[in-house]
Amino acid sequence: MYKPKILVTGATGKTGSAVVSELLAKGWPVRALVRKQDARAEQLARRGAEIAVADLFETEQLCSAMRDTERAYFLPVYDPRTLESVTAFADAAREAKLEAIAGMSQWLASPNHLSFLTRAHWDADHILASIPGTAYIKINPGYFADNYLRLIDVAAHLGVLPNLTGDSRNAPPSNEDIARVAAVVLMDPQKHAGKSYRPTAPKLLSTREMTDIFSRVLGRKVRLATTPVGLFLKAARLDGVGPFELSSLPYYVQDHLQGAFEFCAPTDDVLKVTGPARGGLRGHGGAVCGATQGATNTREQSARLVWFPTHTAQFWLQ
Repeated sequence: MYKPKILVTGATGKTGSAVVSELLAKGWPVRALVRKQDARAEQLARRGAEIAVADLFETEQLCSAMRDTERAYFLPVYDPRTLESVTAFADAAREAKLEAIAGMSQWLASPNHLSFLTRAHWDADHILASIPGTAYIKINPGYFADNYLRLIDVAAHLGVLPNLTGDSRNAPPSNEDIARVAAVVLMDPQKHAGKSYRPTAPKLLSTREMTDIFSRVLGRKVRLATTPVGLFLKAARLDGVGPFELSSLPYYVQDHLQGAFEFCAPTDDVLKVTGPARGGLRGHGGAVCGATQGATNTREQSARLVWFPTHTAQFWLQ
């Protein structure tokens, strides 16, 4: 079977690197688009990916990176100028006559959302869907499992899980399940052309239920600590998180509190698109989908794995 080369943007990131892994595992040729040659790019090359260095805001560089590719995974850059990047990518895709693009969007993408980034995702979907002769498949997850896992160090070290979202629930998708959906639609784009998929975990969870899971896996009592958004933002800024990255968080927290991520969740899109999961954990309603970094003592090292309901068993062992 002919397997055209697939371009993956954001290839050193969390979903992008997972898409690269999925495609390589299935024997598809991959060109990984990176911003610079570094250790992460070298690791992708060792795994079999071809590396292309390009600026996502420069159409000429993107045209060069797309040469001899036929399909692409596009991850919008997290930047105030993101729509400039989308336009540059669309121009290059039109020039390259790409057969298909699988684009990362958002469940809440709307022209009226208060978050600039979410409005930009809506614009990006329409720009990419309007490329003549190119099939566009939208992947629009909600609030990722990874957003909760960013707090695992606090839980492991202090026994506290900051809670910004009250008792509202979510079925948080893992990066790996999102990548599995993206990889499958790129392997057979005509089957999925024009469709939209919302990957979720198979089960809704409240933050309180997540805290119980953290306690069980970490082997220590973890308690919820209701945290005002303003205090959380201040702590994040002190930790070096940039203002644009934080600009959408208050709106997403409000969406979460109002049940936006619980609405119509969970979906069966992961199962419908990718088929049965690898391994036998789906039926048990859970699988490992993240790991804490930077633990320093034996107890914390043994508590690096966090149990979340997800469709794919993924293990990160240090």
